[in-house]
Amino acid sequence: MGAASPALSALSGPTYVTAQSLVQQVAYLLSDKIFTYSPETFDLDAALKEWAAAQEANANGETTAVKTMETRQGAGNIALGYLFSQDFDLKKRHVPQGIVASSATLPYMRAALEQLSLLYSVASPVAAHVAAVDYVGEEGLVSDYASALSLAEELGLGLVSSASAHEAQHMALLTTLLASVLPSIHIYDGVRVGRETTRVIDVLGQSGLSNTYEAVRKTLEDSRSRHLDAQGKLLQLLQSLNGELGTDYGLFEYHGHAEPVSVLVAFGTVEASLTAQIAHSLAKDGVRVGVINVRVYRPFVEEEFLRVLPQSVKSVGVLGQVANEQAVQESSIRSALYEDVLAALTFAGREQTPSCIDIKYPRSQTWGLINTAAAFQLVHEKPIVQSENQAAPLQLFDPTTVHEYTFWDVDSSACVDAATALSKALASDSSSNVTTSQTHDNLVQGGAIRVDIRKSAKTLDAPYAVTAADVAYVGDVKLLGDLDVLASIKDNGKIIVNTPGVKDDELEKKLPITFRQAVALRGISLHLVDPSEVEAAQQPLVLQTAFLRVAGQEGVVKKLGNTEAVESVTKDLEKQLRQVEIPEAWKTPEEGTEAPELPKDLSANSFVAFDKNENEPPTLLKDWQTVAMGLSFKEAYNSKPALRPDQPTKTFTVHVKENRRLTPVTYDRNIFHIEFDLGNSGLKYDIGEALGVHAENDPKEVEDFIQYYGLVPENVVEVPSREDPAVLENRTVYQALIQNVDLFGRPPKRFYEALAEFATDENQKKDLLTLGGPEGNTEFKRRAEVDTVTYADILLEYDSARPAFHDLIRIIGPSKRREYSIASCQKVTPNSVALMIVAVNWTDPNGRDRFGMATRYLSKLRPGAPITVSVKSSVMKLPPKSTQPLIMAGLGTGLAPFRAFVQHRALEKAQGKEIGAVLLYMGSRHQREEYCYGEEWEAYQEAGVITLLGRAFSRDQPEKIYIQDRMRQSLPEIMQAYIREEGAFYLCGPTWPVPDVTAVLEEAIAAEAKNNGKKVETRKEIEKLKDEERYVLEVY
Repeated sequence: MGAASPALSALSGPTYVTAQSLVQQVAYLLSDKIFTYSPETFDLDAALKEWAAAQEANANGETTAVKTMETRQGAGNIALGYLFSQDFDLKKRHVPQGIVASSATLPYMRAALEQLSLLYSVASPVAAHVAAVDYVGEEGLVSDYASALSLAEELGLGLVSSASAHEAQHMALLTTLLASVLPSIHIYDGVRVGRETTRVIDVLGQSGLSNTYEAVRKTLEDSRSRHLDAQGKLLQLLQSLNGELGTDYGLFEYHGHAEPVSVLVAFGTVEASLTAQIAHSLAKDGVRVGVINVRVYRPFVEEEFLRVLPQSVKSVGVLGQVANEQAVQESSIRSALYEDVLAALTFAGREQTPSCIDIKYPRSQTWGLINTAAAFQLVHEKPIVQSENQAAPLQLFDPTTVHEYTFWDVDSSACVDAATALSKALASDSSSNVTTSQTHDNLVQGGAIRVDIRKSAKTLDAPYAVTAADVAYVGDVKLLGDLDVLASIKDNGKIIVNTPGVKDDELEKKLPITFRQAVALRGISLHLVDPSEVEAAQQPLVLQTAFLRVAGQEGVVKKLGNTEAVESVTKDLEKQLRQVEIPEAWKTPEEGTEAPELPKDLSANSFVAFDKNENEPPTLLKDWQTVAMGLSFKEAYNSKPALRPDQPTKTFTVHVKENRRLTPVTYDRNIFHIEFDLGNSGLKYDIGEALGVHAENDPKEVEDFIQYYGLVPENVVEVPSREDPAVLENRTVYQALIQNVDLFGRPPKRFYEALAEFATDENQKKDLLTLGGPEGNTEFKRRAEVDTVTYADILLEYDSARPAFHDLIRIIGPSKRREYSIASCQKVTPNSVALMIVAVNWTDPNGRDRFGMATRYLSKLRPGAPITVSVKSSVMKLPPKSTQPLIMAGLGTGLAPFRAFVQHRALEKAQGKEIGAVLLYMGSRHQREEYCYGEEWEAYQEAGVITLLGRAFSRDQPEKIYIQDRMRQSLPEIMQAYIREEGAFYLCGPTWPVPDVTAVLEEAIAAEAKNNGKKVETRKEIEKLKDEERYVLEVY
């Protein structure tokens, strides 16, 4: 997916390379076979596969076998089977086997690694090289060390970490050597550092790596080494490796003040690098702090840890990674590293044992200068960290000798690779060291990319984003509205913005107010580049040349490539590049404007640009004869009938059994009970689940639209299946508009933009593009929320935009099922399912009657009418024990699932089972009109099923009474049922009462705790109840 990998022979001596490539080099040269578990875009095994395909020889003169595997349950079993198969070549018994993976794979390999650990005495050496990276939903890409730490601790695996790209090769080599003693993992940062391209001075070539490996491995064969335990062998290996390489690596390495009082302990690539540099910087200023970086976590050699821990230390803080923020907050959870450090300190035998603090942080934590320095502050009494509003609290390198540049662009830009080309040009100077790092965020502007470049005379470790760039480039002005790009630029720095076709008098409209003000106040030079008049092929060269001129690096221009093209661009650069004179007025914000706080960086959620090329199969119109042929000759046409094949869920046809209104006809709200006969449909549902209704558009409105649009209702449309685009589904135009196309739904912004492509009237096209863009936000919001316009309304309004029918169903969203809580228990009514629904209707500002599609459809259904439905699971589940009380609060139709709950408890009581208390609270406006199922509730109360019935009719008396008021009036009963008898609480309905209802539960918890002489944090107790599924909300 990424750039071409380096040739195996090219990895030697000073060279530009990534840590990821060096790790693969070690694995390839020293392994017999490598099992790789790399997501496609992670490229953890890209070089391995290229070298194997080219039949490159490893250290044993053979081509290393590279086996690509999938991350899933049972990962590692094939590797385990290979090691212990009868066909295994015993001559290769001493040759290491390799695993290359991300930390996301480790949990799935646990079982295989556990078996390997138990049988290791008769196995080949196994070295796993793991990139600490995982993808976690909204958090995006995270550096995951916690998985490896816990696995190494529990299974007794070796675990080695690299602190930078410069030592990645050496640590991969150490791990492979340690694999001769015990199964071992080498872990390195897979989000940033492992993927940075930087200059590594002392890369071992093929022969050097092989010779070093053999020389060090032989130290384990002498008679003295054979009697050492794993810790002793590790020390022997490291000492021998240092002797071969001329290095001074330690299992634990101290950095900082000679006599510190406070020390951090850190594990991980970025953590180790940053804490070491900050400790040195603070120590120069006389701050008595330091850090111990853990290079080898397992075996954990306590004697070595205590040896490097200065005697002056009074407090130790352990930077311990845990799985997530919940684990950070949970006091009972300790980080794995903290447990080892605490044990070492406790049994150290020192006169005064230092205090030990567990500084937990989640995998999503991104470390930078400020928060790393703040970690030192947690264990140091005197203040060492300045606020973010002040100048940078720390400077890890001399800004006069280090040049920093940063590039921001959308990933669809034709010039997106310009930064990489610039980096290579800068790196052509052999006296310089250039480091290049990329970040992709596919959620900003449909995909954005940031490239950081640092250039210095000396080797530089800076595992964090540029925060004081000399020059920044922004390839799309829209990014300035989404990101605080200026946060990455130093005061009095320079910024270049690509503004194709923008004139000086239009500039202020294009630049956000906050951007203009910050540029003026911080003395930042603003340059504009406009390559739009240049041929597309030469535009990247214009941007590169402009950047180098602004950066004062014009001597590098000749390294950009074609000399003639460079000279031509340089000659005319003044036409494309200009500096803006900053008006004094920019310093003062306009009155009444509030500046939103923008993110200062992209959130890394991918390693590649999002693939925007969605090649949808064409939607075709056909006549009915073609479909008839397919139905008549099914085998020849490979066709089959299906019930609603457009739906991804399993659907059922049921029939209306009863449809009755629960509120009076004269009342303005139509709440109705609808019940369906399941017949032989096979539909099964559980208590608390929801019924998905696949509703249909109103036939009269569909017919009117067909007539207006000039469609033939009987024509057949062929569309690709959602499940498999190769499978085509057929339905008539009328059927598609009735069942599948959300024609009378509310259109999103992208519909206006898509429709604009079909508009032949220029004014209408302009209006549609405006409504689809940021300039039309206010008007779009008014249309959506006030006028409640539909897709059909827009098509009628902009009559010059007439997409063909196959385009129409492509740009209009599909109809979605509407889900309603089931108001019946199948054990009580095995052949039916009931719903309680309120009809949605309103009048828009133009006086038009509007209706909710699904509720209008359902309210009109008569007994016997067929309907397509499906079942959706829910969080509303009964507690495991029948004796556990139920406390239920339902507003309006939120009572529906509780009718099923009560039916189930009534059935259990009738069967002679003991049941817990049932407290039912209901809320609505008027008892006379909205006391839905009132007679049922009272009958259940009379029968002893419902213990307490709390009815809150808010408008039946002068003072309004709500559901939380009825709950508060029965607080003793809630304390008894909910806390003492461990009941479960449920709330179903709108979101607005959640805080008030929760407050009542917190009062009950606090009162019960007070009665028992305890003090509790009620919010934390509610969180615990959530985890125990005893506090359940289904709100909308």
